[in-house]
Amino acid sequence: MTREEPAEAVARLFDEHVWDVYGFVAYRIGDRAEAEDVTQQTFERALKAWRRFDPARAQPRTWLLAIARNLLVDHYRRDRSNLHRHLGEGGISEDQLPTGEGPETAGLSAELAGALANLSERDREVVALRFGADLRGPEIAELLDLSLANIQQILSRSLRKLRAALEIADDGTAPPRKRRAPTMKRSPAKSGGVDPQARWR
Repeated sequence: MTREEPAEAVARLFDEHVWDVYGFVAYRIGDRAEAEDVTQQTFERALKAWRRFDPARAQPRTWLLAIARNLLVDHYRRDRSNLHRHLGEGGISEDQLPTGEGPETAGLSAELAGALANLSERDREVVALRFGADLRGPEIAELLDLSLANIQQILSRSLRKLRAALEIADDGTAPPRKRRAPTMKRSPAKSGGVDPQARWR
């Protein structure tokens, strides 16, 4: 079978995975214009690197998300004056998602953005991969080089924290104790967000 030309292959990947990449990026940086820029750069870099892509080593979506992760680090390194504030051990610091409503937020509600900002760097990345990029546990574990059990633990803990934060945002009071962890699924692809009332499949 003839290998696709780079432009044709990446155009196909764009059609199939653009909302996965955008959703992941939006969960990490929150700003719509910046998320669109990083998403575009991801596919531009994929086009340049296409001949080095080995489908035996990675699925296309996982490969694209690895590119996006690197671009997120580059995105903040460009602002050298704020490097210390923006970059944590793995990339983006905890204060990068917006907490106010407005047309520039990347499809995330103010409440969800604020709740995400209270998660640790690693927890937020796992949530972004699960709900923004719609990856499953084994795919996240492979991408982050963690065990599946660790990913499941991070997701469970993060969902409990998000649910508690969203309940506080709803009524300004602490939620009752011993509530079950929230179960979520990705909202419609083009919204780039999570529906906290939906059941997570």
